[in-house]
Amino acid sequence: MDPFKPYEPKPKAAVPTVTASQAEVIALRLVAWIVADDDIRDRFTALTGCGIDDLRSRLEEPAFLGSVVDFVLANEADVLAFAENAGVPPETLLLTREHLP
Repeated sequence: MDPFKPYEPKPKAAVPTVTASQAEVIALRLVAWIVADDDIRDRFTALTGCGIDDLRSRLEEPAFLGSVVDFVLANEADVLAFAENAGVPPETLLLTREHLP
């Protein structure tokens, strides 16, 4: 560090924000992502007991969407994979979860 060089603070990264309506959209995108991946879909149905027909019928329930977000948050690799696929920061899932019961 050069003591004669003036201090220049590094810019902080913008913190993502999520509204309640955006949270629902992100959760629905998460459901589509789960259904599209055979391995994750099989793990989801095995761990939750929720079949594809049940999944379709419960898409309008905010509490169910919250549980889908919880499922993905339980596995860091899934969080990172979804974030990369969706083009959002991984923190977005935590912010999404705050808006769902």
